Amino acid sequence: MKCKFTLVLALVCFAASGRLPVLAQEMKQADKYFNNFEFSLALEAYEKVLEKEEPTLMVVQRIADSYRILNNSKEAEFWYAQAITFPNADPSNFYLYAESAKRNANYAKAKQLFLEYGSKVPAQRALANRMAASCDTAMKWMKYPEPYRLDQLKAMNSEGADFGPIRTKEGLFFSSDRMEKQQTKRNNWTGNGFIQMYFAPALSDSTWGAPEALPSVINTSYHNGPADYLEKEKTLYFTRTQVVKKKTKGTNPDPTSWFKGSDNGTHTNRHGIYMARRKGGDKGKWQKEVAFAYNNTDEYSIGHPAITPDGQVLYFASDMMGGFGETDIYYSERQPDGSWGKPVNAGSLINTSGRESFVSLGADGNLYFSSDGHIGMGGLDLFKAVGPHKAWQKVENLKYPLNTSQDDFGIMMDSTGTKGLLSSSRLSENGFDDILTFRKYQVQCTLAGEAVERIAQAGTVKTTYAPVSDALLQLIDEDTDAVVLEAKSDEKGTFKFPVMAGKKYTIKGSKSGYLAQSLSVLPDCRYESDTVQVVFEFIRDTPNKPIGIENIYYDLDKFDIKPAAALELDKLVQTLQDNPGVRIELSSHTDSRQTDEYNQVLSQLRAQSAVDYLIAKGISRDRVIARGYGESRLINGCKDGEVCSEVQHQENRRTEFKILK
Repeated sequence: MKCKFTLVLALVCFAASGRLPVLAQEMKQADKYFNNFEFSLALEAYEKVLEKEEPTLMVVQRIADSYRILNNSKEAEFWYAQAITFPNADPSNFYLYAESAKRNANYAKAKQLFLEYGSKVPAQRALANRMAASCDTAMKWMKYPEPYRLDQLKAMNSEGADFGPIRTKEGLFFSSDRMEKQQTKRNNWTGNGFIQMYFAPALSDSTWGAPEALPSVINTSYHNGPADYLEKEKTLYFTRTQVVKKKTKGTNPDPTSWFKGSDNGTHTNRHGIYMARRKGGDKGKWQKEVAFAYNNTDEYSIGHPAITPDGQVLYFASDMMGGFGETDIYYSERQPDGSWGKPVNAGSLINTSGRESFVSLGADGNLYFSSDGHIGMGGLDLFKAVGPHKAWQKVENLKYPLNTSQDDFGIMMDSTGTKGLLSSSRLSENGFDDILTFRKYQVQCTLAGEAVERIAQAGTVKTTYAPVSDALLQLIDEDTDAVVLEAKSDEKGTFKFPVMAGKKYTIKGSKSGYLAQSLSVLPDCRYESDTVQVVFEFIRDTPNKPIGIENIYYDLDKFDIKPAAALELDKLVQTLQDNPGVRIELSSHTDSRQTDEYNQVLSQLRAQSAVDYLIAKGISRDRVIARGYGESRLINGCKDGEVCSEVQHQENRRTEFKILK
């Protein structure tokens, strides 16, 4: 007997003469499960078919599709790998294979498959190249992760899907398809229960009691959730799924992800938004639910509500006609009479040709949502829309580790924008979701400094830098004004301090023969391997020695302070504040053009303009003297009668200061 294997599987082989035909009824039943979106049952049925029949493309592809729809990307990747071995396999299998590999963080493999799909389907090459590029981006984000720590919220999670946390003063609402006593029917789509809303009372700032299902006014026997809660009105805004007769193709059977599925069924699932208020406050009874005015489950879905804290704007996701993609983010504004205005699409900055869903409003004032249309890591990624309502400026991917190759959605951000809760399937091999906590932490990196002094080159405005060794450097925490660390510069003038990203520090430097100096720094470190470079400039305390101030130049015949000049004068302000006993002369010089008398007046005006700036910044008037020298101290050969470039003339239009005895 010769066994023929088309798949890398441990399949039963049958001799050609003894091969048993698959019962047509069993295949028909498997197809019926699949077309009715009962994918957990369809998988069992197709596996039985494989026990009796050599694998066919249809059976293999149906198994791959079922695992993909159930978010089991590991199995989906394996089965799509088998599907493409069939000579008559549709090229779309390469794309779905690539997507599954990407969801498993097999980015190099996924990139290769996307490019292969693009070569097989030239019309989709742009999409394929874009998806291939997204694999490179994802690998970069994983190599350089954002500083977040994530933990599973074990007290809330079950063996099923748990997602959509909403934190309130009294506790935590969330959605779950866990099987419990009140659930007598199993959802054949996933094999779990139907999605229900739960509430866990708060025990402390970060712990909650045992969750309990909400009453029947919220939870029907079918899917209910996700939701949002308006503290101001003690009202729950929640998604409820209705089973309706299908009228058109491209309908929407999945209560959480809007998977389009097969068009062969006669019914489909559609969402509506409902509102239920607690009578008598946080512990009162729920009143009868009220439907959102724009629900239209006969035609489209509206779900995943997010209400602003003032109750004036309701955001949601919908696949209503006229959008940019499969599902878009919309909003409705409350009218003066209390009714809701007509839904408005949030626009092309937020919405794409893909799926935008699971919208939420962070306590930090930003709009959050999930999408598989924007560039992401795989599956649904979390995004933040920056800017005010109706005037968003940009959309940002929250990157790794808030995002992964799996589905990441349903985020709840606190007022600091640094911690909260989110939903993710990253911890589950079967695609079920869990609720995770996250918190941003400060990255410790290195501040590498160089202590130098600037030495003027005679007859020019050019300077060179020389190291200052054995200088005392103090690192001061600006919040507490305490000295955190001290260091001495080495023979090359270098010094180092460990610092925390985003924390404000002041470096104070001192050495005999030099003025005291200080410098404020705010380390912008993203990774522990980052090094922040600073140059700490010392100035000798030698009296009557002119010290040039860089970038204090003036336009011809002008004496106003330019922005670049203001930055340099701010440094001089800091030097004078660090050395309260020092008095200086601030001098200004002109080029040789115009008359001596004119240049003398102009230079005095320029010097006085700089001195006035210092005084406006808080320097005492008796500590600074303005002195104009006109064209009497040219530093190059550009005197009257000489032909010079504008750059050479500008060198003479300079500002200096010197320490007075």
